[in-house]
Amino acid sequence: MAKKRAAGIQRKTKETSIQGRLALDGHGRASVKTGIGFLDHMLSVWAKHGLFDLTLKAQGDLEVDGHHTNEDLGLALGQAFLESAGGKAGIARFGCAYVPMDESLVRVVVDFSGRPYLNPVWTERPLFLGAAADTYQLDDARHFFQAFVNESRMTVHVTILSADLDGHHVLEALFKAFGRALSQAVALDPRVKGVPSTKGKL
Repeated sequence: MAKKRAAGIQRKTKETSIQGRLALDGHGRASVKTGIGFLDHMLSVWAKHGLFDLTLKAQGDLEVDGHHTNEDLGLALGQAFLESAGGKAGIARFGCAYVPMDESLVRVVVDFSGRPYLNPVWTERPLFLGAAADTYQLDDARHFFQAFVNESRMTVHVTILSADLDGHHVLEALFKAFGRALSQAVALDPRVKGVPSTKGKL
């Protein structure tokens, strides 16, 4: 029987307390309670469309704002994602997903390379940037992705190709595309022997 690709999620600081579990080879089941309702929704759609099983609870200093909780969740999930992948043997390594949501269209491209790099390219239009949700904005998503990328050690290009005034649609498309691209990157390919790199290490 193949070893389960899963890891616990744990992070505790003076600002946040986070615990949970992530399984890469799941069915898209999620139970998420972070104290930030919109982020709960985003992480649930991320798991659903990535086919990850995710349980997650977080308590943070929301009386200040959501920044610490949001960023620390990115760090904790990135760590768990890297741990879940083990030595990365047999994975596809790369993933790419286009996801539309009504007027919005986004693209996320992933290389599970061992080199942390985030390239967020927002639309050329100034957009809304504050109209996404009362408690979560596009810049919050950028901070989340950056934290995730730093700890998971992957290269991620995130591009908003089309958008109008509905920030909810943009953000939901982003998290769905991120889930789908990651799912492709960690998918096991029986043709891949060892890690997919001429260096022999990722």
